[in-house]
Amino acid sequence: MPDAETRATLEVIRRFNAVFNRHDVDGVMALMTADCVFENTLPAPDGERFEGTAAVRTFWQRFFQSTPGARFETEEVFAVGDRGIVRWVFRWDDQGGRVRGVDVLRVRDGKVAEKLAYVKG
Repeated sequence: MPDAETRATLEVIRRFNAVFNRHDVDGVMALMTADCVFENTLPAPDGERFEGTAAVRTFWQRFFQSTPGARFETEEVFAVGDRGIVRWVFRWDDQGGRVRGVDVLRVRDGKVAEKLAYVKG
């Protein structure tokens, strides 16, 4: 049985993924710390880094506007303490556009402090 911190991390990740798939920017940001960090998968090879709520919020707003059909399907989630991994498939349209990847997350005080995204290919 996972310890309390691991269970809490898994619950934050579950809630975060649910609001994310609703394209709810306010809900996503409510689950991120004020000093949050997000590393996007693009541009290759290292992706772009966004720090703080203003920068991360702006990214999510643009992302959801530019890909209205975006959805993430979780393949697997696991956590140990404050760290979590989500293995996912990202689909951006109904014509088969997809990519597989993982998020490496760090949770602090019931919120996502760090979301580092990586893709195959």
